Amino acid sequence: MIKVLVVDDSALIREVLSSLLSADSEIHVVGTACDPIDARGKIKTLNPDVVTLDIEMPNMNGLEFLEKIMRLRPTPVVMISTLTQKGARETLLALELGAVDFVAKPGHDLAGGLEQFGKEVREKVIAAAQSDVRGRAMARQPQTAQSRQKPIPSGAKVAGSSLIAIGASTGGVEAIKTVLSGLPKDAPPVIIAQHMPAGFTERFAARLDETCEMTVTEAKERELLVPGHAYVAPGDFHLRVERSSGQLKCRLGEDATVSGHRPSVDVLFESVAKQVGADAVGAILTGMGKDGAMGIKQMHDAGCFTIGQSKSSALIYGMPRAAMELGGIVEEAPVEKIAEKLMTALVRRTKAA
Repeated sequence: MIKVLVVDDSALIREVLSSLLSADSEIHVVGTACDPIDARGKIKTLNPDVVTLDIEMPNMNGLEFLEKIMRLRPTPVVMISTLTQKGARETLLALELGAVDFVAKPGHDLAGGLEQFGKEVREKVIAAAQSDVRGRAMARQPQTAQSRQKPIPSGAKVAGSSLIAIGASTGGVEAIKTVLSGLPKDAPPVIIAQHMPAGFTERFAARLDETCEMTVTEAKERELLVPGHAYVAPGDFHLRVERSSGQLKCRLGEDATVSGHRPSVDVLFESVAKQVGADAVGAILTGMGKDGAMGIKQMHDAGCFTIGQSKSSALIYGMPRAAMELGGIVEEAPVEKIAEKLMTALVRRTKAA
């Protein structure tokens, strides 16, 4: 049984979340709390496996409380967010502070989206219970200047047709930031599929753009892929690569979900395998499930260098493990080494050509 503590200042939301979570026989709601002060004592006495946490609460907001949890008693936390610009910004800050994942509340019509909301919150609580939050908290301890990752210097000679493809799910916000932060500002185009709903990916791209040397944007239909730029799949859209008149472009689609996701990592990787082939490299990062495993196997079979995030550095090892078991991974590495390995593979291929 997964023991869950529900923290929200709204009595209605506490009741709704408790009911939705209890619908799964694997989950036991051991208690609820109306604010962080109430929650602090109940975390000590109830020792929950997972905490669901609202961001906006009295006495101490959710972000402040989350920071204290991660510093004093690392515990898997799933944030309950709002579908607003402010909500997106604060949710991404929560993920950077150590929250495992988030679920967006339904809009004004709570009843209309309740079934999907319940399904999503149950899935993410179960995933959070399997995450290595304590290990990640240790890895997040202040780094020395010598150990802090530095971007690879610019000027690496790679083929003009080179492309980097990255896929991730739970834990991917921090993992993707780590990989992009290690790439030079003139790196080949990077195309990214991160499981994230509409309303959050634009802010996610903007946050990456603030912290990385590359220019990072949300992908647009028929946008040209150019060096020094990274493109994030918009929430609720599949992202594919298309070659047209010798140039690589973004293609967006609202066709059916794949592996339960849109954007799907499989969809992105399969298009890269077909349209770019051996000139591409791919990385599959932390996440629950197996989305991306088939796609990166196709990239591998097309001659691409492929890498998976190692179990020791992945918040949830599910997606990299599925890809490895399928035979789609050349090697695994800690997330902080992936940028260097991707660029090294591209340089070697260019020299060999």
